[in-house]
Amino acid sequence: MSVGAEWGCRPVSELSGVTAGGARERQLHKLGIYSLRDLIYHFPRGYEDRGDVRLVSDMPDGEAHSYILTVVTAPSVTTVRRGMTLVRFRAKDDSGVCEITFFNQYYLKNSFPVGSRFRFFGKLTRERGGARMASPTFEPYTGDEMRSLVPIYPTTAGLSQKMMGSLVKKAADKTLSEVTDFLPEEIREKRGLSTLRYALSGIHFPEDGEMLERARRRLTYDEFFLFAVRIRLSRDERRQAKAKRFSRVDMTPFTDRLGYELTGAQKRAIGEIEADLCGGNEGGESDNVPMCRIVVGDVGCGKTAVAAAAAYMTAKNGMQTVLMAPTEILARQHYDDLSRLLSGVGMNVTLLVGSMGAREKRLSLAECRGAGAPRADLVIGTHALIEDKVEFSDLGLVITDEQHRFGALQRAALSEKGGEGVHTLVMSATPIPRTLSLVMYGDLDISVIDEMPKGRQTVDTFAVGESYRERLNKFIRKQVEEGHQVYIVCPAVGDGDGEEDEDGFEDGGGADLKSAVEYAKELSENVFPDIAVGFVHGKMKGAEKDAVMREFSAGKIKILVSTTVIEVGVNVPNATLMVVENAERFGLSQLHQLRGRVGRGSAKSYCVLVSDAAGTDTRAGERLLTMRREHDGFRIAERDLEQRGPGDFLPQNGVVRQSGSFGFTLARADDERGMERMKAAFEDASSLLGEDPGLEAHPVLRGLLRDAGTEGIVS
Repeated sequence: MSVGAEWGCRPVSELSGVTAGGARERQLHKLGIYSLRDLIYHFPRGYEDRGDVRLVSDMPDGEAHSYILTVVTAPSVTTVRRGMTLVRFRAKDDSGVCEITFFNQYYLKNSFPVGSRFRFFGKLTRERGGARMASPTFEPYTGDEMRSLVPIYPTTAGLSQKMMGSLVKKAADKTLSEVTDFLPEEIREKRGLSTLRYALSGIHFPEDGEMLERARRRLTYDEFFLFAVRIRLSRDERRQAKAKRFSRVDMTPFTDRLGYELTGAQKRAIGEIEADLCGGNEGGESDNVPMCRIVVGDVGCGKTAVAAAAAYMTAKNGMQTVLMAPTEILARQHYDDLSRLLSGVGMNVTLLVGSMGAREKRLSLAECRGAGAPRADLVIGTHALIEDKVEFSDLGLVITDEQHRFGALQRAALSEKGGEGVHTLVMSATPIPRTLSLVMYGDLDISVIDEMPKGRQTVDTFAVGESYRERLNKFIRKQVEEGHQVYIVCPAVGDGDGEEDEDGFEDGGGADLKSAVEYAKELSENVFPDIAVGFVHGKMKGAEKDAVMREFSAGKIKILVSTTVIEVGVNVPNATLMVVENAERFGLSQLHQLRGRVGRGSAKSYCVLVSDAAGTDTRAGERLLTMRREHDGFRIAERDLEQRGPGDFLPQNGVVRQSGSFGFTLARADDERGMERMKAAFEDASSLLGEDPGLEAHPVLRGLLRDAGTEGIVS
């Protein structure tokens, strides 16, 4: 165990009430809690202000409040319909009497002896002139020493708030005295931050709002700071690797093959990639640094052409490129497009996806190895590329498409197949707000494509309510009769299946969610029986999804009902209408991605957002209005960040979170204060590592990062 990192590492089974291998331990493990320190860092998701004590005679306002009441009648137990048990009794204060009821909690029948006093917390209602509370939280009233702010924790089935609070208190009693602060004293004083011990105590047991705010400020800073240190160490480690340096090549055959003029932004990005691969400064130190670059751009800005140019440079230097896409649909589309483009300049393009047959897969694997078959210059596939049996003869460049769909471990696993110094290029079709690029891609160099190709049209966008359904159906038919195709996106897969891509929004209409399977059936049987309607969703097998998308691309399916599985990368130029059902359920960036599926051909294209929130003064209504008025992806991303925080952009353990923070528990960067804290933490991390790259003078921080498996720390 490393210096300063050992506090609280004892297992949770050390606590009374938690048996090794028992049910309580398994419940904690479900929450990612294995040690006492894990429990201390299991922060509350909110707090109840139980210090706001009201009288029974106060008018109910729909909010939960505290009431100090004395029990005046013994609890009675009755059984009603379907075996439900009710525990009822009356309690009073100086202003009146309240009837309190607990449902299916028979074990409480002896918990409220007459004359005892409790602090009840819940919503008080009035029915037939009497005051009532249903299933309030409660605790024996002990006077002024009772805490006002009571934490509410994330829990799991079988683990109550009361039990979680008790376990946290036990863990705190055992460990807080052992806490060793990893943050250098000079930084803590410079930023006016509390000690770590004070912060951990204050987040769980705040005496007042001021203590809670001080605790949050310190712990928020810690999350930003540790993230910044890891990012900087990862970048420094990359710069120490020995790269495979390329020679500059004549790009004319490639650009001639494109058949169109690259935009200035595309040319700039290709130039930056060339400088990375070939060494920006002849004979300079940067010559041996592997490229690790992300190309960020709006939908349809031409990132794929930039990636193809990088693959061409790699092939002309005698090495292979691998391109990993998040879905088979996108991988096959890249294969179709790039094999047509690059075969004309002498490159062999190979596909490798999970749904391929055994014989086809063996041939692809042989081409990857270059054993007894024409060697692949560019291999395109999905996560199947990182399987152990996939080998390359001379891998020089790894390209990942839609980086936020992959974890860093997947990217690293693919790069390791080429050994030390493999170059990495990432493409992201999600415009990243500039305020987040430092956090999300702090270990990557960034190329921004902020210019659209000539002729790229603006998609007219409308937001309508359910009253427009008949007119919308007529417009869908009109598009099909004119020879075009239509996307209809639903937020759910099927009845009872839950939502596939629900974003956590609770505002905006409350309409029933449309599901892709049922709605496709309704359209094909009742609305458009004479038009070919298909559906696709993420729960279908890869081969099934691929077959449907090929039929849609070939024009056999005219109306495609889908979940957001079609959000990324699918290119059907003949599709001119995107309809998004329950549009209030999606974030701005996701709506922009969906809208980007149309407008790829020469015909005028449209996007219709269907929601009863259209035109309302709600957050959902504001999002829809933004989509109508704004078409620049970067500005839309900034608005999305303002409304929801950075959860849609940043991964946690390789998984995209659709709302909230970004792998952090407390830290947010979606307001001015959060941004200031993030910038301060990154400045401090950079300054600290500039003075002490190996953290030799900061053993506690060094030990904490080493135990967390952070790259870049020397053992």
